[in-house]
Amino acid sequence: MKRNRSTAGDIELTFTPLVILELAKDTQEETIEWLIQRIKDRKHLGGAYLSIRPLKDQDENSKIYLIGASWRRLLLGAESLGFVKEYRDGSMRAFTYHNKEYYKNFTDDDSDFLTMAEQQYIIKRELENLRAVNETMVPGHPQAKLYPGKSIIRRLQTSGLLIQLYPLHDPAELKKLSFIWYRQVKVALQPLDVIQKYFGQSIALYFAFLEYFTIALFPMAAIGVPYYIFTWEDYDKFILFATFNLVWSTIVLEVWKRWCAKLAYKWGTLTMKKTFEEPRPGFHGKLGVNPATGRKEPTYPHYKRQLRIYLVSVPFVCLSLYVCLLVMMVYFHMEEQALAYDKEAETVFSSVLLYLPSVIYALVIEIMNRIYRQAAEYLTSWENHRLESSYQNHLVLKVLLFNFINCFASLFYIAFILQDMKLLRQNLAALLITSQIINQFMESLLPYCLQKQRKRSIRQKLGLSNEGKEFPLTDQIKLEGTMDTYLGTFDDYLELFQQFGYVSLFSCVYPLAAILAILNNVTEVFSDALKMCYVFKRPFSEPAADIGVWLLALETMGVISVMTNCALIGLSPQVKGMFQGNRIELVLLIVGIEHILLALKFILAFAISDVPRDIRNKVARLEFESIEALKQKQMKEADESLAKEQQHKMKKRESKVDEK
Repeated sequence: MKRNRSTAGDIELTFTPLVILELAKDTQEETIEWLIQRIKDRKHLGGAYLSIRPLKDQDENSKIYLIGASWRRLLLGAESLGFVKEYRDGSMRAFTYHNKEYYKNFTDDDSDFLTMAEQQYIIKRELENLRAVNETMVPGHPQAKLYPGKSIIRRLQTSGLLIQLYPLHDPAELKKLSFIWYRQVKVALQPLDVIQKYFGQSIALYFAFLEYFTIALFPMAAIGVPYYIFTWEDYDKFILFATFNLVWSTIVLEVWKRWCAKLAYKWGTLTMKKTFEEPRPGFHGKLGVNPATGRKEPTYPHYKRQLRIYLVSVPFVCLSLYVCLLVMMVYFHMEEQALAYDKEAETVFSSVLLYLPSVIYALVIEIMNRIYRQAAEYLTSWENHRLESSYQNHLVLKVLLFNFINCFASLFYIAFILQDMKLLRQNLAALLITSQIINQFMESLLPYCLQKQRKRSIRQKLGLSNEGKEFPLTDQIKLEGTMDTYLGTFDDYLELFQQFGYVSLFSCVYPLAAILAILNNVTEVFSDALKMCYVFKRPFSEPAADIGVWLLALETMGVISVMTNCALIGLSPQVKGMFQGNRIELVLLIVGIEHILLALKFILAFAISDVPRDIRNKVARLEFESIEALKQKQMKEADESLAKEQQHKMKKRESKVDEK
């Protein structure tokens, strides 16, 4: 997005605004002047060396600022963060400012060499690395304590002085992206490269996995639909579909790893070095010194965190799981009452009433999942994890464990305790359909309606009648400031995790699960694209080479699916008929087959490389070249040092000769 005097309307700008910073209304002028100066100062003075301007024509109580950077400053930031760009020979190499002309598509002006998302990420990291030097408090606000090495932006956030910090949308690029992404109803793959350029790798990888998983469901649907049509009354004829389920759940994730590696290499994150992880904003404790960086930062004893986890968090999770099981038993009691009423009444109403307990239970499960999610976030934050990655891992573990028991415990009970396949099909259908409807409504439809009403009221206030007309920059910033903040892909991956479980665990009993998942995911692509472009603020780009801990969660679900489908095969009448009176032999056979399949699954995972051969060769070639370059540099430095030493000796000899 390039703005100047002729395109900015009522705002005169000589730089490109990339990031918006909004301070609290009661922020002191002394604080603002200090912060602006720190942002403008050069790096050797402890500043971020960025450009910052106040937003003109804003309300007296508003304190909104536009932040940008010069092209040279952005290039130096790209080098310090280790961005990987395409070299002139087609390889992907870490960007260096000294050799910038050797990279493909590079120009000396503000070009597309760095995407707008990358530029905004650079500014975000520079602001986060803005640290206190000698300050003991935020000027003008003595309650906001500082110490050398403390991140200024994070202190402003935790003290409530910094209201929001978000990247600005590019209306022209957003319009192009939305047109090719979700405004056209057509059968086509998503524009993943364009999504990556606009939103960054982390979000692009989510949409890539959503697309891949949807395509991977087609074989299941192609077999499941006719299988359901011809066996819809025979609930016990599922052995063939269960066998196919075993193969599918094993292969699908292995193929994804390879495709993910191709995308990550093309987007420059596969070989990108990880940056040093800073303490998360919510981390607190006594002031100490980080032994790795030497900077002062809060410290918190490890044993105290472990005590909080094992004495509070673990009992809370266990209690929550116990509540899940109690609710499940209430559901089965409702099923018994509905079945008894149907046997007594034998009417159309009583037949319909049989499905009511499953629907109510599915609604209760979704409500419990959302309540527990809030409690898990609070509890994980209270555990006081130092790093964001540790916080996310503990949160994901809590949420996944609860969701697995809450969503799948009843299915396991019906399948292996009651062994009622008709009830299992009914319950699975109710859970799958209800969860999909609720998620679509809560995550997309409701936020879209609220944002549309909000945007309409702002247009009326500004006197803009044409819906297609773009806002001037000032009004665009005010509108984006009222949008909700996108909280990340956590809920989106959680939904896919549940869906993968429904399909891989018990879809042999309800073969329509795959086609229902496909229909949901097709609408999910459009609804998620709509909310990313229209409903939420633009999120900061985050480099990512894979889907993180969610891959481990899905692989664990794949292992459980092998066990489940083997057990279902053992329960099928066809297999039971072959072992009449020999239940021990049947159990031993099923357990043996299960172990063999699990062994084959792990062998397959080991044998199939996560990274394709051509990409491995390219990465190995770059590593070899970097090692050789380092050796040559060291040899050159050694030769120069030796030459200087010889020159020094020669001068000493000459001086002695002159003295004589």
